[in-house]
Amino acid sequence: MKSQENIFIDTGAWIALADRDDDCHRRAVSVYPSLLKSCRRLVTSNLVVAESYVLILHALGHTAAMSFLEKVHASPRILKIYSNEEIESDARDILMKYTDQDFSYTDAVSFAIMRIQRIEKAFCFDKHFLTAGFVRIP
Repeated sequence: MKSQENIFIDTGAWIALADRDDDCHRRAVSVYPSLLKSCRRLVTSNLVVAESYVLILHALGHTAAMSFLEKVHASPRILKIYSNEEIESDARDILMKYTDQDFSYTDAVSFAIMRIQRIEKAFCFDKHFLTAGFVRIP
């Protein structure tokens, strides 16, 4: 991994970090500390945070969901990018290009952010990032 590059963090990684019963939990907690040390910033989006909050809320309850929000908000290493018209226009273009895929809107917005920010790698467990041409960590 290049030193001081930005890494995008997707919903699946947030869920795996929060939920000890998640199938990817062990891999997520083993990778996360090294990402925090080696990358410049972890980048996520407001849509990923919203999606993660709801999933954590339903799986683990209000306290865990609020803890997730507080940790994201408090960390100086996490940059949350807010979706806007330019990003969403790019996301629509991505969805039109990949008509054979079942990308979610959040996925497409994530890909658009990664392209705009020139981020090559994502901490995720979602094969869609590979399909869209990104490197998946782990």
